[in-house]
Amino acid sequence: MAAVIDLIEAIRRAEAGGSRSERRLATTILADLDFASRASIVDLARRAGTSEPTVTRFCRAVGTDGIRDFKFRLAQALAIGGAYLASRAADRAAERRFVDAVADGAIGALELLRAQVDAGRIVEAAGHIARARSVLAFGSGGSSSIAALETEHRLFRLGLAVATHSDGEMQRMTASVASSGTVVIAYSISGYVQPLVEAVRIARGYGAETIAVTAPGSALADAAATVISFAVPEDEQLLFRPSPTRYALIGIVDMLASATAEQLGPRVLEGLRRIKHSLNTLKVNDPRLPIGD
Repeated sequence: MAAVIDLIEAIRRAEAGGSRSERRLATTILADLDFASRASIVDLARRAGTSEPTVTRFCRAVGTDGIRDFKFRLAQALAIGGAYLASRAADRAAERRFVDAVADGAIGALELLRAQVDAGRIVEAAGHIARARSVLAFGSGGSSSIAALETEHRLFRLGLAVATHSDGEMQRMTASVASSGTVVIAYSISGYVQPLVEAVRIARGYGAETIAVTAPGSALADAAATVISFAVPEDEQLLFRPSPTRYALIGIVDMLASATAEQLGPRVLEGLRRIKHSLNTLKVNDPRLPIGD
């Protein structure tokens, strides 16, 4: 079996520590990888301002047999990992693109959520939460566990007994001691995290109310009694931008918290007042600041 060559890394090393002609050739290749994978030896040498024998020596120096093998391996590297390789021109793009990409992703996710979410399911789920003796918020991975933790942050202020678990074993154990007074809220973007699905089934088997915030038709959706379904497609080309699905998840958390607070009514106000009073003794007294900032 031929040795595996990370050709991109080999070219970068040549650019950093090779001879002057090797550095110039490596810079030329890295500036336009697609061109380098298709160009003839004559065209590549001309663009780099070097000779054809230098190109041949360079190809061998980076671990390939010659220009044909070099171009084949470079095309292969681009096919496998090309989406993760930025052109040098992209590095000089305006900084504004980061602001616009994240903001557009968040706005787009929330607009999709607005169109998809079933308001009746939100109110139904909030009713279960408002009547619960205890609430368990489950999530696995990055975005879903953040949503579960945010659920705890939103609900304890309303005077509810709530705990968050992102570990599969803890989810299973706490589900095993759930009862008819427990509400389990499970978050999963895919809906196919097996430990999470099993924990919801266990809790439901012991009489707990189960709410799934997940993809429609998923295993988690099938396991729960109440399903708040949503789907935000990912843009595979925007690799440096965090998933905008996080904003949809937090949007659902806020919807649930707001609907729950409304169902609980004025009795939540005293707890909120106490929190605000306690925090404002430690910092500037500005009523415009959110509770818990």
